[in-house]
Amino acid sequence: MQLIDWVIVGVYLLASMWIGWWAGKPSGEGSTAYFLSGRNMPWWLLGVSMVATTFSADTPNLVTEIVRQYGIWGNWTWWAFLITGMLTVFVYAKLWRNSQVLTDLEFYELRYGGKAAAFLRGFRAIYLGLFFNVMIMASVSLAGIKICAILFGFSPWQTLLIAGSITAAYSLYGGLRSVLLTDLFQFLLAIGGSILAAWYLVDLVSEGKGLTFILEHENVKEKLAFLPPAETFGSTIWWSLFCIPLLVQWWSAWYPGAEPGGGGYIAQRMLAAKDSKNAFKATLFFTLSHYALRPWPWILVALASLVVYPDLQSLATAYPDLPPGQIAHDMAYPAMIQLLPQGLKGILAASLLAAFMSTLSTHLNWGSSYLVLDFYSRFLKPDATELEKVWVGRWATFALIVLASLFSLVLSGALQAFGILLQIGAGTGLIYFLRWFWFRINAYSEITAMAVSFMAAIYFEFIHTSMGFTSLEIHEKMLIGVGFTTVSWLWVTLLTSAESKLTLERFQKVAFGDEADSRPGGKGFKLKLRNQLIESLLAIIMTYLLLFGTGHLFMRNLVLGLLFLGVSAIIAYYLLASRKSSSTDPR
Repeated sequence: MQLIDWVIVGVYLLASMWIGWWAGKPSGEGSTAYFLSGRNMPWWLLGVSMVATTFSADTPNLVTEIVRQYGIWGNWTWWAFLITGMLTVFVYAKLWRNSQVLTDLEFYELRYGGKAAAFLRGFRAIYLGLFFNVMIMASVSLAGIKICAILFGFSPWQTLLIAGSITAAYSLYGGLRSVLLTDLFQFLLAIGGSILAAWYLVDLVSEGKGLTFILEHENVKEKLAFLPPAETFGSTIWWSLFCIPLLVQWWSAWYPGAEPGGGGYIAQRMLAAKDSKNAFKATLFFTLSHYALRPWPWILVALASLVVYPDLQSLATAYPDLPPGQIAHDMAYPAMIQLLPQGLKGILAASLLAAFMSTLSTHLNWGSSYLVLDFYSRFLKPDATELEKVWVGRWATFALIVLASLFSLVLSGALQAFGILLQIGAGTGLIYFLRWFWFRINAYSEITAMAVSFMAAIYFEFIHTSMGFTSLEIHEKMLIGVGFTTVSWLWVTLLTSAESKLTLERFQKVAFGDEADSRPGGKGFKLKLRNQLIESLLAIIMTYLLLFGTGHLFMRNLVLGLLFLGVSAIIAYYLLASRKSSSTDPR
């Protein structure tokens, strides 16, 4: 890092502070302003914020680790979540905005009734807002630590104190409004930086010969397939990275940013939208950007890294001062950034800090909203004033950043954290899809799913091998966890009673409207749901074609790439035309 690089990073940090401070002035008016920015946000700002949040500092590291170990096709482990995302866009976005809840956990006392619903809301406020959220932020912070160690020579504590404290400061002061507007600035910087890095590093590694040189390199050739190679069929990685994600994971696992039926900070953004139409557009923009366009700069850098650092030993040799526990394939991305020239290195360093801070700020605000609205003001002090809720939210934000910083020092790799989070949520996903429509589901169904999936994850992670049993593969843990959890909550659902007629009537009126025909079971509802599912399927095909069409162009398969992009464009035109002309359009 030269002087110009430090100046760029310094200007970025000051700009983030100023934007967060300027944007946050109205946020102290009350909890709705602080946690939902007054419910008047436009779709484009919310959509960009969703993309910025899921573009965390560990995302390029995770993609790099996957590509280096398994090849491009290994990304199916998260590409499969596109199915979940499009169902959220076309089926659930309007329902969430109609619900008028402040958090997705408040939904529990709208959909369910009695003490069980109250317990579920309060427990998940602590479970997700504190424990689960801290684990996510720790994973993000670990990526920030690795990046700053390589680029700046920072110790873990220096990284956490500088970047973490600045992020916490504007998140704490301005709430969601500050988060959204800093996300816009940080996303533009982060995506621009990743594209510049890919362009320069491909040229550098190929010595000016272009991408073709890298694609034909012996270390890279076997990593280029978009689908599992024939020799992997039936193998462990074929099951764990391709079959399980496509057949089981997308509907069964709860994962932040890809929650079945929407939830977490995605639901928070939908609830902050001006109306249901803006909620729909925001989630559609996010889903297209997240899955189809954003991954390619990272994939290209990951492929180039195989030429420079073909294995872990080469990374360890290049950075002998790093602790052995931090030497993993995910550090190849920041190692490649180190090859950039001055000026450009500063832009990339600032862009990676932006990715780190945008994700961290969202999780701080989202987590504190659970702790304040779904625990403190719901159970500890129901008569708390709006100003008091804001201040408790600020103290909760401070506590979350401290805990996440401490936990980040325990983790070792991005893929490790990804696997743990998936296992904790394994088997809970189906209930989040069905609870809007299948009214036999009750609060005890959700309590069972949450408890069983968590206990299964703890067992597989810490107990199974310690008892002398053979270690299981990731896909085996996933299948067992999903099967056991799903059977458990279905069994409890059928053994217990449905919610009261009064509770279900109230929920249906809020979510679906007053007319009986528009509610589950009505002819109008069935027609709308059928159309929404068809739209979802077409949008899924469209996005995969866009993803792989772009990839084929990079791989110099021009005819196939243009064909994929052309069909994707036709489907997009059809969807736009059908939505404009349909008199039954629910938005």
